[in-house]
Amino acid sequence: MRQAVLGVLGGLVLAGVGVFWWQGRAEIERGAPPPPAATPARDPMQLPLADPGTRQGPAPPELSELGKEEQRFFRYDRNRDRMITRDEMLSTRTEGFRSLDKDGNNLLTFEEWAVTTVDRFGKADRDGDGRLTPREFAATAPKPAARKPACKC
Repeated sequence: MRQAVLGVLGGLVLAGVGVFWWQGRAEIERGAPPPPAATPARDPMQLPLADPGTRQGPAPPELSELGKEEQRFFRYDRNRDRMITRDEMLSTRTEGFRSLDKDGNNLLTFEEWAVTTVDRFGKADRDGDGRLTPREFAATAPKPAARKPACKC
C-alpha cells in the first residue's frame, strides 16, 4: 500500500515538473527572434562578391634565421611556449619505445628488451658461432647520419 502511494506521489511530482518545464520552453520560444526572411534564389554558378573596402589583412610573418641550438630547441618545444616539458622531451622517443614493446601494452618487460637484443646479436653473428669477432662487432655500430650536400645555388 505504501509503495502504491509513493508511486502515485512520485508520478504527480514528475508530471508537475514536466508542466513547469513545458511552460518554460513556451516562454523562451515566445521571446525568440523571428526566422530570417527567405532570400531570392541565386544562380549556383555565380561566385559571391566580397568587397574588402579599405580593410587590410595582417602582414605576413617574417622569416627569422634560427641558430642550430634554437632549431634543436624547437624540435622538442612542440607547443612553442619556449619551455620544454618532460612530455615534450620524451615525445621523440616514442617510436623507439613502440618498436621494443612487442605486445603493445605500453610496458617494456625485460623479455621484450632481451628479444630485441638477441635479434640484434643474431644479425651481427654472421658465422653463427655464438661469438662476435671484431669485424662482426664493428658492423653493429650505429650508422652515421646522412649528410645533405650543400646547396649549389
